[in-house]
Amino acid sequence: MPTPLAELAQLVSGQLRGVGTTPIHGFATLDVAQAGEITLVDNSDRAAALEDSPAVAAIVPAVFPESTKPTIVVSDVHAAFAQIVTYFRPLRKRSNCGMSPSAWISPTARLAGDVQIHPGATIGDEVIIGSGSIVHSGARIMAGCVIGKGTTLFPNVVLYEDTHVGDRVILHAGAVLGAYGFGYREIDGQHTLASQLGNVVIEDDVEIGACATIDRGTYGATTIGAGTKIDNLVQIAHNCRLGQHNLICSQVGIAGSTTTGDRVVMAGQVGVRDHVHIGDGAVLCSKAGVPNSVSAGEVMLGQPATPLRRQKLQMAAIAKLPEMRRDFRQLQHQLAKLQEQLVADNEEQLGEQAA
Repeated sequence: MPTPLAELAQLVSGQLRGVGTTPIHGFATLDVAQAGEITLVDNSDRAAALEDSPAVAAIVPAVFPESTKPTIVVSDVHAAFAQIVTYFRPLRKRSNCGMSPSAWISPTARLAGDVQIHPGATIGDEVIIGSGSIVHSGARIMAGCVIGKGTTLFPNVVLYEDTHVGDRVILHAGAVLGAYGFGYREIDGQHTLASQLGNVVIEDDVEIGACATIDRGTYGATTIGAGTKIDNLVQIAHNCRLGQHNLICSQVGIAGSTTTGDRVVMAGQVGVRDHVHIGDGAVLCSKAGVPNSVSAGEVMLGQPATPLRRQKLQMAAIAKLPEMRRDFRQLQHQLAKLQEQLVADNEEQLGEQAA
């Protein structure tokens, strides 16, 4: 059954503009919305696109032009639209399986009474897991690991020995914490693995994406600060220490012993060399190759990465190279003609003097 628009406006505590009896059959984003669906527009620049859309209504911000379509005005467009999406497509409830008999749990592990261990999970010796945490199928927690309260490990997460994970952490499928660092010494002509005596420490409220990898320290800990969010397919090497509330996007690679301050942003495919420091609030733009330490608040771009303004000037100059090359060849041609003319004039003068 369709839902009247006025009912949705009440659901999100928004201001209705237009016909409240407009029937809403579903939801979709602006680029794919169809007749009977409500959409969202978070920017006045897309007002014309809303008019052209088949969508029957929209969630819009407070500062938005009048529309021929009925709208619901809210202070936070995305939060309101999320409520509507959940209304039409309620979140699936995850069943509480308790501690599955098909999981393997060491007799020396200490688990809070309400911890969920799904089928096929493995909990090693002397592991500690706090209240409300969930370990999904296929996850393997090796000996000596400590997991805080309200933390979720999705399927096939692996924690090597002595990994410490804080409260309310989310580890997505396939993440690996505590694998050996890529460090070798050459002995008698062979690469010999360096010491792997450290561990990994993840502070509270961190989220780590699918198939991300964080290597254990050589002697101490590789640490991820509270509130930091790490995307899928990120590699963080041994002995790194990341600050609080960093944002690390997909396919970033951070080499060993690198440190960051707080609220650092690394966009997709950034590469950072070893033993450098990235200061508080620095932003490393997509594909930046960072060979040196970066000052607090600096925005870096390019390979090798330089401050944004300098890199933009370099990129602008490079864009002009074909034109500059053409002009240079024209100047060479003109210079050659002038040289030929000078030689001819000199020969003519010498001829006149000889006569």
